[in-house]
Amino acid sequence: MIPADSLLKSTSLQTGAGLPVLDNTPDLRLRYGRVHEACGTARHRFALWIVAQTSGPVLWIGPAWGTDRLNACGLAEVIDPARLVFVSPRRAEDVLWSMEESLRSGAVALAVGDVPGLPGLTHVRRMHLAAETGGQGRRAAPIGLLLTPGQGGAQGVESRWSLDPAHGPKGTAWQLERLRARTAPRKSWRIAHRPDTTGPRLESAA
Repeated sequence: MIPADSLLKSTSLQTGAGLPVLDNTPDLRLRYGRVHEACGTARHRFALWIVAQTSGPVLWIGPAWGTDRLNACGLAEVIDPARLVFVSPRRAEDVLWSMEESLRSGAVALAVGDVPGLPGLTHVRRMHLAAETGGQGRRAAPIGLLLTPGQGGAQGVESRWSLDPAHGPKGTAWQLERLRARTAPRKSWRIAHRPDTTGPRLESAA
């Protein structure tokens, strides 16, 4: 686990280093100071994996009318639910505004935006700039993670990831796919959660 203070003090944004998607996955990272996208039916699980790599409060922003609310009992096996600070704007445009302002403040290492639709390119660019501003005076900047419906497709994001369940007789598993990244090829992985481990681990790559 990487403490929020360490994210802001000990990791250089200029080196291209980033927050790992899962523990012990150096080749799967979300670059600091940028906005990333997660889609797929298990996109909320993906976001929780990212939250688990940090410490301290995390802003989780979603529309007040949203029906995909997180359940504290279901979160407990992944993170401490008390770490999440929920923001519930009444208008769709305010979800993006809240995301932008939280990144600009640099108050948290990670801000998650559960958006009802795909944001425009201008909004994404503004969030990139806000994240860079939030990192001024620090060795690393905050990360923005947009959770988008369907197969995603937000323009201008640093990377796009898709997570879907692949559970079977052998246990709990997910299919993770990197659909887009500025500096890495498209690739997929099988993530398994075995009873004898403390969390999800890479099982295979394709």
